[in-house]
Amino acid sequence: MSALLSETTKLRDQIVSVGKSLFDRGLTFGSTGNISARLSNGEILMTPTNASLGSLEPGRLSRFSAEGVHIDGDKPTKEAFLHQCMYCKRTQSGAVVHLHSTHSVAVSILANIDPEDVLPPLTAYYVMRVGSLPLVPYYPPGDKALAEAVAARAEKSHAVLLANHGPVVAGKTLLDAQYATEELEETAKLYLLLHGHRTRPLTPEQRRALG
Repeated sequence: MSALLSETTKLRDQIVSVGKSLFDRGLTFGSTGNISARLSNGEILMTPTNASLGSLEPGRLSRFSAEGVHIDGDKPTKEAFLHQCMYCKRTQSGAVVHLHSTHSVAVSILANIDPEDVLPPLTAYYVMRVGSLPLVPYYPPGDKALAEAVAARAEKSHAVLLANHGPVVAGKTLLDAQYATEELEETAKLYLLLHGHRTRPLTPEQRRALG
């Protein structure tokens, strides 16, 4: 088995495993959300359209060339461009996770959040895994103008929150992207639980100490 074939097989299985984990824990539902990961040759494997992350099949994942052309596998999701524009701006990223996770979406709908950094630094792990979280204005699903808006924000942050839609998170590896997305969702949950209460976020000095 060639090195690339072995890498591809392993990454397909990992996408399926991560998808099932997210689905089983209620972080995605129905056929919402999508996952992608980039191979060493620049090709991208991505969950296809109308697929539940809880029951993915490795051989049916959509595969794209390094230039973003669909090569084989099932019909790609109409949100494929969200992943591709993240890879374009985050050249060191090896994976992207996009969910419609409940608490993150709920926060994205609130009227008075800071569009430059939606969530406060409530925990050290949020700061380390997510950092800043800019809000991307609302666009209808599949609107290509959303790609430009995401790309503009992705230049400075590996995680963005789409208004009335959900998070898009890039990571060096698929597990990095998964863990950052999960940390984002838990912090959104904390934020909503604490809404209306006085809080004590990390100070700028404490954030800087985390690197």
